[in-house]
Amino acid sequence: MNEYVASSEDAAGGRVVYLTIPAKPEYITLSRLALSGLARVRAFSEDTLADLKLALTEACSNSVRHAYDQGEGRVDISFELLDDRLIVEVADDGPGFEPAADGRAIEDELSEGGLGIAIIRSIADEVEFGDGPEGRGSRLRFVKLL
Repeated sequence: MNEYVASSEDAAGGRVVYLTIPAKPEYITLSRLALSGLARVRAFSEDTLADLKLALTEACSNSVRHAYDQGEGRVDISFELLDDRLIVEVADDGPGFEPAADGRAIEDELSEGGLGIAIIRSIADEVEFGDGPEGRGSRLRFVKLL
């Protein structure tokens, strides 16, 4: 997969943007650009945008780093912009994971890194984990009240 796909549709009272990127680090920037575009629609503060970019980067990096052994796969990202919140969802169809109570991925507790989930939890107002597409992989959803 050498291309990304983006689409947009209106949700009840908001806008949803879908982005699918190859599971490679160099494509994470595209997700940040999409978020910057949404920030213009709602005029997020610079601090809020910087925090959201960090949380998004951590979520996408987790999928890129852990979901696919050879980097062959995709990461599905959705941004739902409502009047009072932004809902971001990052999903993959890799092997999945269970976060520990402190926000670290269990398999990463003793390794370098492993703080991405804790960072997301410190930035977002809500964080939820679940299965990825079609019951495979991982889905991380976070909400930032605006």
